[in-house]
Amino acid sequence: MEGVDFYVHGYLPIHIGEATVYITTSHVCLAIVVAVIFVFAIVANRKIAKADPCKAPSGFLNVIELLVETLDNLVRDNMGKILAPRFRNYIGAVFMFIIVCNLSGLFGLRPPTADYGVTLPLGIITFMLIQYQGIKWQKMGRLKGMFEPFFLFFPINVISEFATPVSLSLRLFANILSGTMIMALIYGLLPKFILWAWPAALHAYLDVFAGALQAYVFAMLTMVFIANAADIQEEN
Repeated sequence: MEGVDFYVHGYLPIHIGEATVYITTSHVCLAIVVAVIFVFAIVANRKIAKADPCKAPSGFLNVIELLVETLDNLVRDNMGKILAPRFRNYIGAVFMFIIVCNLSGLFGLRPPTADYGVTLPLGIITFMLIQYQGIKWQKMGRLKGMFEPFFLFFPINVISEFATPVSLSLRLFANILSGTMIMALIYGLLPKFILWAWPAALHAYLDVFAGALQAYVFAMLTMVFIANAADIQEEN
């Protein structure tokens, strides 16, 4: 459509044999997101290192403490006391990465999570963790569970397992891509004078609310799937 820009552009061609691949908008935006998270981590680390343990935290340290405590409690409530210490760093990193990617649309970037090449690897990593934790804690019980409630369900159970990374990645990708396309259509087709105010409400919903919600859903499903695969019985 003329006048509509979906923010997908190729910048730098790279020739590999007879094939040509491009550094695209998604690569550039992904690099910016990673750089922002990296800078935030360095600043947070230095603030924590310089903090006086005898004084109550304030300002930026309060924000860091709130983030850490919220994520710790979320992971512990969903994964239990045994798994939580092993996965709070991973869940925290995934949640922060996805939410920053999703919110990047507020600053004129194309959200990297609107590219399936970003969300699929996240789903595959989660899938591998699910299988590893299931085998680690259940051992042969993990394989036995593939034949339950009886052996004819084995093909269905296998399909269900491999559907997990696809459903996780597609849910995140489709929701963020749809929001990106809606905003592109609005900015490309509506009269300019309307764009001074009305898109703000859509940004609040599509970027802030939907973006935060999808990051939460991905992190929550990751925790639930891993905890269910491990099936650790904890004592009260």
